[in-house]
Formats: sequence, C-alpha cells, structure tokens
Amino acid sequence: MTIGYLALVLHAHLPFVRHPESDYVLEEEWLFEAIAETYIPLLQVFEGLKRDGIDFKITMSMTPPLVAMLRDPLLQDRFDDHLAKLEELADLEIEHNSGNGHLRYLAEHYAAHFSQVRNFWEKYDRDLVKAFKEHQDTNNLEIITCGATHGYLPLMKMYPEAVWAQIQVACDNYEANFGRRPKGIWLPECAYYEGLERMLADAGLRYFLTDGHGILYARPRPRYGSYAPIFTECGVAAFGRDHESSQQVWSSEVGYPGAAEYREFYKDLGWEADYDYIKPYIMPNGQRKNTGIKYHKITGRGLGLGDKQLYDPYWAREKAAEHASNFAFNRERQVEHLNGIMQRPPIIVSPYDAELFGHWWYEGPWFLDYLFRKSWYDQNTYDMTHLADYLRGNPTQQVCRPSQSSWGFRGFHEYWLNDTNAWIYPHLHKAAERMIELGSMEPADELQWRALNQAAREVLLAQSSDWAFIMRTGTMVPYAVRRTRSHLMRFHKLYDEVKEGKVDSGWLEKVEEIDNIFPEINYRVYRSL
Repeated sequence: MTIGYLALVLHAHLPFVRHPESDYVLEEEWLFEAIAETYIPLLQVFEGLKRDGIDFKITMSMTPPLVAMLRDPLLQDRFDDHLAKLEELADLEIEHNSGNGHLRYLAEHYAAHFSQVRNFWEKYDRDLVKAFKEHQDTNNLEIITCGATHGYLPLMKMYPEAVWAQIQVACDNYEANFGRRPKGIWLPECAYYEGLERMLADAGLRYFLTDGHGILYARPRPRYGSYAPIFTECGVAAFGRDHESSQQVWSSEVGYPGAAEYREFYKDLGWEADYDYIKPYIMPNGQRKNTGIKYHKITGRGLGLGDKQLYDPYWAREKAAEHASNFAFNRERQVEHLNGIMQRPPIIVSPYDAELFGHWWYEGPWFLDYLFRKSWYDQNTYDMTHLADYLRGNPTQQVCRPSQSSWGFRGFHEYWLNDTNAWIYPHLHKAAERMIELGSMEPADELQWRALNQAAREVLLAQSSDWAFIMRTGTMVPYAVRRTRSHLMRFHKLYDEVKEGKVDSGWLEKVEEIDNIFPEINYRVYRSL
C-alpha cells in the first residue's frame, strides 16, 4: 500500500496581450513561445502517458486571459505565421550548417520539434483548450481557475465587489469554456487575506492554493503543517506549497534547471547570427529578438555566454531522466519520514509556473514524463494525485484560519506594492469605486449595456497583477505602464459617457474589438454586495 500522495500543480497564465490595431507587437510572442515550448509539449507528454496505459494525475490552472488568447482566431492566425517562420529558419539552418555536424544535428532537432508542434496544432484544429479538456474529461487532469485577470486580491480587499468580480467572472468564463463549474482556484500570486474564503465558497469553489506559510501560520497551528490541507470555517479547503520539493526545481543554487547539460536560455540564434542572414526572422523594425533556436548548453556556473559549449539533446534527456529519478527518490524518503511522524498519509503539494517546463527549462516536459513513468512503475510509496481526487478520498481535515500570505519575494505583498508600482493603486481604486457605482445602473438601451460591460472589462484588465510584477522586475516596463494607463483611460471615458448618456458607438466598437475578453460578462457583477 502507498503511504502518501504527491500532487503536482502547474499554473498556466499569461496576461491578455492582443493587438489587432497593430501588425506586429513583440509581447504577443509571449503566447506563441508558450504554445510551442510549453503547452504543446505538455499535451504531448499527457498523450504519451495515456497511450502507454499510465493513469497519470496532475492539477493545472488555466487562467481566463490564457484561455481567451488560445481560442482567439486572430492570435491563432498569428501563431500560424510565427510557427511558419520558425520552420523556415530551421530548414535554412540545416542547409547553412551542412559543414558542421553538431550544428546540423541541432538544426535537425529543432526542425523536427517545429514539425511536431505543427502536426499537433493542426490535429486539434488550433484549439489547445479542447486538447486540455479531453484530459480533464478522463479525470487525469484537473483544470482549475484563477482570478479573472490575475488581479492581486489583497490589494483590492477594501472593495469586496472588485474581489467578487475577479472570482465570479473567472468562474463564469471557466464554465463557458469547460462546460462545468471549477472546483478549485489558484489565487493570483497565491495571495490570500483572511475572509477571502467566504467569497470562494459563495462562488461554489471547493479549494484554493496558498504558499506554505499561509498554512503554517494558520490559527490554530495545523497539526500536520503543510502536509495536509486545512478546511476553513466555511468549508473551503486550503492547500499549502511544499518548500522542499519546490526548491529542488526552482532554486537557482540547487535546482535541477541549472545543470550543465541543459540548454542555455540566454544564448539565442536571434542575437548571434549574422545580421543580414537573420534579419527576415527578427522584428520588422530590424531589432534582434529571441527566435527559440538555441545551440548551447549551460556548460558550467560562472562561465560567460561566450564560453558555452554546444548543446546535445540526447545527454540533456538523460540528465532529465536522472533528475526525475532523484526527485521521485526524495519524495519517497520524504513521504516515509512524514508518514512515520504524522501516522497518516501526507500530501506533498508541488506547485510551479507551467512556463517553467519547456520555455525556461527546455527539458522540463521530459522531466515530467520520466517522473510520471517512474512514479507509476518504479515505486509504491506514494500515489500521484490531483487535488480534487484527494479531497474526494480525504473528506475530513482540521479546521483552521489561514494566514495572510503570497508566494514570491518575502512571502507577503511587497513585490506587488513598492516604489516601482505603488503609483497605480490609487488609480485602480478610483476605477473600482466608479465601476461599483455603475454596477447598480440600469442601461437605457443596448448601446449603454455594451458600454457598461466594456467598462467592466477595462477595470479587470487594468487590475492584472502582471503589470505591477513587470514594473518591479524592470523588464518591458514601458509596455506595462502603457497597458495600465490605456485600460484606465478607456474606463474613465466609458464612465463619463455612460453617466452623460452619450456613448460614442464608433469608438466603443473599436475598443470592444481590441479588448474582446469575457464575451459573457455582465457588468452587474459589480453591484454592491
């Protein structure tokens, strides 16, 4: 008999980036890279496991902005074009490196990868949401939701209607895409504040995820720490992140992705090839960018990019298998130790950003594939489970009040509220106040109804935690500032026009086309609670 559980949780999220008003916007490639490097490789792993009779279990959030972009025809067309350029470049590289056996081998590896991506993309008629849903329908994958636009909920706590809108719009959007209500939610940035669980219960959610210290500092102190969920007083379960298993993957010092055999992320053909040669495959304005074709391995710590050796996928795959064995071995010992102390089966919850697997850590999907296979065939200490299955089988847990918390720097709120981004919150709060006011209005006609719904979309899009996160990291800051300001300006224009009863129908139509997320939204979600 197994004596514990391992629950992998992947958080699949990207901010809503869609620009029909422009022929090319670099930030749209965040989605294209994730499709080619993370989402399709993960789906290929899932299909291979099912083909081989492995009844795998994994939990995965798919946020509403990501689902909307994956199903958007404009972005699907643009991914087609993006992939076609990669296929063309890989074929050109095979010819270009005919005299260098190792580089030709790598170019052929990428050409084969892009071909597999193309075949999978077309197999599902470009609808990856449908592909993920198929694995949910067989109960191998549990898909959970998130905040509607990944809004940082503790920093809008003073406006319960705004928090409720983030939760309820997300649940409605999930139901529209997956045909049922979600059971669980990945709180944006795993950020929890006391009392939030009551809204989760009202929305019909059964559980949420928080960082480990959200459980460890709960009241009363949980008897089993973060190795069992706790039930809040309103019945919603809280799962806490396990630090040990997370560190093995995430840590820059001891984490697996830093192994010398793995692919070097920061050395890309787009920056290294001769300019005239690579020009057709970089930005239209001639600026260089990553292409996704990378020929070098990490090689060793402390080496400059110029000292990196050529990558070999064969040995990288071997290292991924070795790391999967090590991860499984460590979980066995961890479960045995915990079971001896707890006198009941522990659950180890290991949550990660999905984009780590494939995009940042190229070998990540191979690691997951080996981990599922080794867990299925080579051990009987733990069962891999998803969180909904675990709760069905373990319906009795200790009742506690979780602690305010988030994941990330220092574990509370300062990554999303600091001197780089504090300026946005007075504006977001003012917009929330005005939207709550609009939530109680009765529209005079169809045009005003559309304007009220668009106003709700603009507030939600402005609240995305991604913009504050980007401002803090210092990358792509002008884009994050521009997006925050543009959504707020659109909202205030809509507010003024609705209040005056003079909606500019032509302008509204343009904004509806640009920010077309949540077609099912009802602005009354902002009515005073």
